[in-house]
Amino acid sequence: MRSESATLAAQAPWVLEMPWHHRRLVDHIAKLRRGTLTVTLAAHRPFTLKGPEQGPSAAITIAHPAALMRRLLWRGDLGFAESYLAREWETPDLARLLELLALNLDAYDATQRRTWLSQAWVGLRHWANRNTRRGSRRNIAAHYDLGNDFYTQWLDPSMTYSSAVFRDGDSLEAAQQRKYAGMLDMLDASPGEHILEIGCGWGGFAEYAARRGMRVTGLTLSQEQLSYARDRIARAGLSDRVELRLCDYRDVQIAVDHVVSIEMFEAVGREYWSGYFDAIQRCVRPGGRAALQVITIDEAQFEEYASTPGGFIQTYIFPGGMLPTKTHLGELGTGAGLELTALTPYGFDYADTLSTWHARFNSCTDWLDDHGYDDRFRRMWRYYLAFCEAGFRSHQIDVVQCCYRR
Repeated sequence: MRSESATLAAQAPWVLEMPWHHRRLVDHIAKLRRGTLTVTLAAHRPFTLKGPEQGPSAAITIAHPAALMRRLLWRGDLGFAESYLAREWETPDLARLLELLALNLDAYDATQRRTWLSQAWVGLRHWANRNTRRGSRRNIAAHYDLGNDFYTQWLDPSMTYSSAVFRDGDSLEAAQQRKYAGMLDMLDASPGEHILEIGCGWGGFAEYAARRGMRVTGLTLSQEQLSYARDRIARAGLSDRVELRLCDYRDVQIAVDHVVSIEMFEAVGREYWSGYFDAIQRCVRPGGRAALQVITIDEAQFEEYASTPGGFIQTYIFPGGMLPTKTHLGELGTGAGLELTALTPYGFDYADTLSTWHARFNSCTDWLDDHGYDDRFRRMWRYYLAFCEAGFRSHQIDVVQCCYRR
C-alpha cells in the first residue's frame, strides 16, 4: 500500500488482509485531506479516515468495491455517480458525502479523471447535445417534459424551479416570492411596463409580475410548461397582461422595457452565449434593464470543467448545458453593449433550496413508484439534488443575480 494509507494500516491492520482490489480502493480513499470519512467496504469492519485539515464528516458503505474501482478507473467522477445509480454504494447523508468529496477535489484529482476513450465518448455525446434550435427543443423536453405532476410533488406551490432567497423562518414559497420581488426591484420596473421573460417555466414570475401591474411576454421551449403556465395565468385572471409563447430566444423580435431570465442561461451552451446576450440587447429599449439569475462555476475550476464536458449533470440531467463564471457574465454583457450594474451572489440560499427540494422528493417515493418512476430514476434525481447542494456548500458553484442596463 502507498504512504497515504500507511497510518490507516497501522491503526486498522485488517486492511492489509483485504483483497488487492479492496486495498487499491482504500489507497485512493486514504488521500483525504479535509474532513472525516468513515468507510465500510463489503463485509469488512468500518474504518475512519481523518484529513489533516478541517472539514465535514461523512460516511460511505461500499457494497461492491471492485465494481466501484473499475468505474473510477474508467469514468472517473462520472463513474462514481453511476456506481451510486447502480446501488454499489450507499451513504446516510448523500449531500454531506458529496460536499466532503468536493472539498477534496485536489486530493482525488487523478481519480476524478476519465480515460481518454471514455472522455472521447462522453465528449461526443455532449457535442451531439449542442443547443442548435432543434437540439434546444430536444434538450429542454428531456428535462422539463417529464410531466407537470412529477414536479408538482416536490416543488413549492408556486412551481418555482430556481433558487429562493431566504430570510429567517421563511417557508420555501415565501422565499421564492422574495426572489421574484428582488428581480423586479433590480429592474426598477413600473406598472404598465412590458417585460420579456426568457425561460418562463411554469409561469411563477409571470404571474407575480402581472399581479404587480406589469405586462409580461414569456418564452419557453417546453410544451408541458407552456400548457401549465397558460392554464395558471387564465385561472388567475391575468390573460390580458401575460402572453406565453413556445419560442426560442433567438427567434423573438419584440421591443420591451425590460428582460428577465431566471436560471435559463445555464442551458444555452457556450457557443451560443454571445447570441443570448445579443438577443437581450436587441429586445430591450435604450435605458431599459435586464435582470438575470445565473448559476456560475468557480473561476479556478472552469478550464478543467470546460475541457472535459459530459459530467453527471450534462450527461443525465441537463444535456447541452454549461455554467459560466462571474467574469464571463461581465464580459458577455459588455460585448453586447450592456452595462453590468449589479452582481449579487447567494449560493448558500441555493443549497438550502436544494436541501428542501431533496427532502420533499424523498417524501413522495410512493407516488413516484405508483407512476412508473423506477428506482434508478429516483436515485439519479437524488444524486442530482445532493450533488448540486454539495457544489454550493463547497463553493465550487454559486448563484448570482445580476442587472444590466442598455
